[in-house]
Amino acid sequence: MCTLVAHNKFCNTEFTECKLILLLYILQCTGPSMEPTIYSNDVLLTEHISPRFQRIKKGDIIIAKSPCNPRMHICKRVTAMPGDEVCVGFSTQVVPRGHVWLEGDNRSNSADSRTYGPVPQGLIHGRALCRVWPPKDIKMLTHSERQMKIR
Repeated sequence: MCTLVAHNKFCNTEFTECKLILLLYILQCTGPSMEPTIYSNDVLLTEHISPRFQRIKKGDIIIAKSPCNPRMHICKRVTAMPGDEVCVGFSTQVVPRGHVWLEGDNRSNSADSRTYGPVPQGLIHGRALCRVWPPKDIKMLTHSERQMKIR
């Protein structure tokens, strides 16, 4: 889940995001689903251009409207793109066109696509660029294809 961190004249308090510079947002994530990559109360800098131009890739950490609760936002990793096969229990499923498969890095403590299925790409609001708080843990969250861990 993501919550509002900063409040200024660009904030829209009905949503859990705050526009700081055009399409850059600062969000605070809560919950254990992305540990050890992102811990509860870490603050992230996100960009909102990639989803608008359908530039989300496998391995990206994204912010999306929850498919189960539209008043909540989720922070998950894209693990499969349209056309990819994913294992669900003892069967496989193909991710449909216009959808992605999202999973938390903490697989044993994450409600994700294994629970609610493929997520429409239209629910994706942003892509995490870096963790900016706490200061001792500042880190880029973007990746290259070689760095992504294949599951």
